[in-house]
Amino acid sequence: MTLPGPDPGTTHGLLAHLFRHEAGRIVSMLTRVFGLERIDLAEDVVQEALLKALQQWPYSGIPDNPSAWIMLVAKNHALDVLRREQTMASKEGEIAHETLQHSGAEDEIFLDHEIGDDQLRMMYACCHPSLTPESQIALTLKTLCGFGTAEIAHAFLVSEETIHKRLVRARRRLLAERARFEIPSGRDLDKRLDVLLKALYLLFNEGYNASQGEELIRRDLCDEALRLTRLLCGHPSGNMPKTHALLSLMLLHGARFPARTNEAGDLFLLKDQDRSLWNGDLIAEGMRELDASAEGDEISEYHLQSAIAACHCLSASYEETDWSRILMLYDMLAEVNDSPVVSLNRAIALSKVHGPDAGIRAVEDIRDRGHLDNYYLLYAALGEFHMALNHFEEAAACYRRALELTRVRSEQLFLTSRLSLVRQNPN
Repeated sequence: MTLPGPDPGTTHGLLAHLFRHEAGRIVSMLTRVFGLERIDLAEDVVQEALLKALQQWPYSGIPDNPSAWIMLVAKNHALDVLRREQTMASKEGEIAHETLQHSGAEDEIFLDHEIGDDQLRMMYACCHPSLTPESQIALTLKTLCGFGTAEIAHAFLVSEETIHKRLVRARRRLLAERARFEIPSGRDLDKRLDVLLKALYLLFNEGYNASQGEELIRRDLCDEALRLTRLLCGHPSGNMPKTHALLSLMLLHGARFPARTNEAGDLFLLKDQDRSLWNGDLIAEGMRELDASAEGDEISEYHLQSAIAACHCLSASYEETDWSRILMLYDMLAEVNDSPVVSLNRAIALSKVHGPDAGIRAVEDIRDRGHLDNYYLLYAALGEFHMALNHFEEAAACYRRALELTRVRSEQLFLTSRLSLVRQNPN
């Protein structure tokens, strides 16, 4: 049975959802069957299956189990390709068996114990030690999480061309190294786990502050990051304090989603948010995960960031925020991760403790680091500092520059409103 034929907009929306949530899962399963050396084939046939759905579903209707439909179509595409290449002998029986097994039981095609291990294998394969950390993260985001090159480039603050070259080199390297599709063990595990956590962190950040589009928050990305991090926490290879710390960070930030924007998509700063809208259940779960992360002696950057998020979530009001503690945590974080973005956030905390002048000086010290001079939040922060000092001309210049650099509609509307507020004040 199929649902009545949907309009094209419904189909596009469903396929976008499926691509983000299911493509990485299906590619992982197919890679187990074909081998890591045929990961390009797995990705290509999933893309072809999605294209076929886009062409057929508006007329034939959406299947009861769209994910299973895409999986079966992708498998059939792969069979056709391998037959043409005449390299099928060792794999045809296995693929045909799986296809027959699932064709009459589509609802069971994504069994948790099977797909979970496949995705973990894919995670660790993308983080092969022969790859640079940057390439490991880019490959994880592209292959497992469905990121486009533009989204990855934004996460790294580099060009799309740079990301494309990294991905090409990474795939070639995996082929040359005859990388295995398995969960590592021993000393190799900890190094690859660190890269995995970084990739999941970037995935959540892209959803928390989308790099482009109509919406500031892309819940599908955040939900996917949460799902994969939970998966990692639940497996012996990832059940580590730093994994729980990252999950805590995601939960505490996710708890504030309902108050960050309104129904029209307008952005609210932390100080203007209605805290009664924050999700208390997620805050409680985040605090439990933070407690779980305290086992052991290591203090990772995720521990510190989660502790900062906890300071905000546990404050009854913006005025009662313990900015001195937050600044202390940022000082500690800068010792672990002295990135320009961390330094920018520290400058904001510094301004709350020592005044906006101190914030301006701190930003000026870091604006030339790591392409931060083209980061819209730097100018948005400077605009807020100058507004607090009644430097309206300087604030307007900063907001205009920030407006030039952001492509997210809600952020553009917010910055436009700040410019309007500046114009209402005398020079």
